[in-house]
Amino acid sequence: MASTGDVSAPEFLQLVADPQRWQLLAELAQSDRRVGELTGLLDRPQNVVSYHLGALRSAGIVSARKSSADRRDTYYRVHLARCAELFATAGAALHPGLRLEAPAPRPPTPWPGRAPAVLFLCTGNSSRSQMAEALLEHLSAGAVAASSAGSHPKPLHPYAVEVMAARGIDIEGRPSKHLSRFSRSRFDRVITLCDKVREVCPDFPGPPIAAHWSMADPAAGVDGQEPGYPAFEAAAGELETRIGLLITSLASERQERRTSRAR
Repeated sequence: MASTGDVSAPEFLQLVADPQRWQLLAELAQSDRRVGELTGLLDRPQNVVSYHLGALRSAGIVSARKSSADRRDTYYRVHLARCAELFATAGAALHPGLRLEAPAPRPPTPWPGRAPAVLFLCTGNSSRSQMAEALLEHLSAGAVAASSAGSHPKPLHPYAVEVMAARGIDIEGRPSKHLSRFSRSRFDRVITLCDKVREVCPDFPGPPIAAHWSMADPAAGVDGQEPGYPAFEAAAGELETRIGLLITSLASERQERRTSRAR
């Protein structure tokens, strides 16, 4: 491969055809992970997992960021939109009739009974988790019950309000909440957005499916930049992408349950 992210269709297909790399992608599609977690999930030594992660990073499919909880740790994330782009390119390269178009996120339509419930957690409940809650409500057209909380709540950040307002979503006046408020609530998903809060996340009834999205705190800057509006815009953009994929997953799970009951 000539450079990071510059991968031909045959190279991409050969890359993901390896069973261990495919399993890595499957695990990272569910949650951001540290190498130690991935070695346990794949039952492979760290040097093998690191080698395959390096290959996936070179193709621009996986990225890494230092943990804000422990700078000696690194979280890995799969870029599913990049995977979709490469699969589409591979199909079109073989034959124009095989060009794949990525489907738009499908909001789960309301159905009888309890709507799927998702809880987003970060440290302050002042930006990331509040934006995630608002985006999920908006993008699902209210079909998903979204909540957010923090381990050390603080006032809503004004840049978070501005970024959401630019998307036509009003979050001004939303209260920050401590995660203990939801200790007895039932959720289908609990998603931690902050490496620090993941370390102190309590168990919830159910239990729900847990996932971690390792995101930089926009109030502390992104990738070495000074804190400011661009950092919040970048966080909102990342959340919008991830939440679109989450909505598709929830809709797919709902359809699978309906199909199973119909048999």
